[in-house]
Amino acid sequence: MLRSWKLGSLFGIGIYVHSTFLLLPLLVISGFFGAEATGAGETLFMLALVGAVFGCVVLHELGHALMARRFGIRTVDITLYPIGGVARLERLPDKPSEELWISLAGPAVNVAIAALLLPLVLAGHFLAWELPLGPVGSFAYEAWTTGVSFLVSLLVSNVVLVLFNMLPTFPMDGGRVLRALLALRMGAVRATTVAVRVGRIFILGAMLLLLFFAPTVFLSNPMLLLLVAFVLIVGQHELLAIRQREAMRQAEVAAPVVPLSPQGFTVEPGFSGVTWDERLRIGIQWHNGRPVGSFVVPLE
Repeated sequence: MLRSWKLGSLFGIGIYVHSTFLLLPLLVISGFFGAEATGAGETLFMLALVGAVFGCVVLHELGHALMARRFGIRTVDITLYPIGGVARLERLPDKPSEELWISLAGPAVNVAIAALLLPLVLAGHFLAWELPLGPVGSFAYEAWTTGVSFLVSLLVSNVVLVLFNMLPTFPMDGGRVLRALLALRMGAVRATTVAVRVGRIFILGAMLLLLFFAPTVFLSNPMLLLLVAFVLIVGQHELLAIRQREAMRQAEVAAPVVPLSPQGFTVEPGFSGVTWDERLRIGIQWHNGRPVGSFVVPLE
């Protein structure tokens, strides 16, 4: 079974790396990210860049976690995967305004990192003409230009992280911002449903564009395929969780389910939870495998 390893803690939050994360350095060493990165120097450069970028990802997730803490929501842990990081909150925010601030906090950290890197990149570029670095090819010149290239790559990576995370694809940050804004005017279930649908349309449209204009890039990039699967699966999973949470919150539990027949509902022995019929919009509450109550599922 796949597992995670703890790297340490920051602000009392455990930082873990998932075992699948090892795919990234293996792909770098194999030269997957570019045919030119075949030498030892280029490989070390890419490995260092991947490490630095995921350091920024940890800070991004800490931005979410610390903002959630301000609203009394504890972060269970932060785990790094090959496609990014996940801050696991103990519960979802109760108010749309809370989710809005929590969602924006992560990208705001990357904006701050990019803002700090920009003057360093400019200084490194212009100072190269003033410092006695020696001729092109000398150790000092190559070390300086490599350092500047590293900072430029890290700056660009943070800009990409901001733009990528703010795409309106739920459950990414942009999709959560969209959900929070929608929830200010409609219920949580309806807002989540719309956000998930918008995310599906956006990501499927992007897939079609890539398949039409750059099919090789899309089909040969397993990380991109994993990301698409992640967005589609996790978005749907959270939608179901929101529906159940809102159903339980708004439920008007009736008398024991005598007139209702649980036909068509199959549950495991000992199951406790909720099942519902989307067509009839009737939910049945179960305890230890027996129906104990019924309620109307809230409209989207």
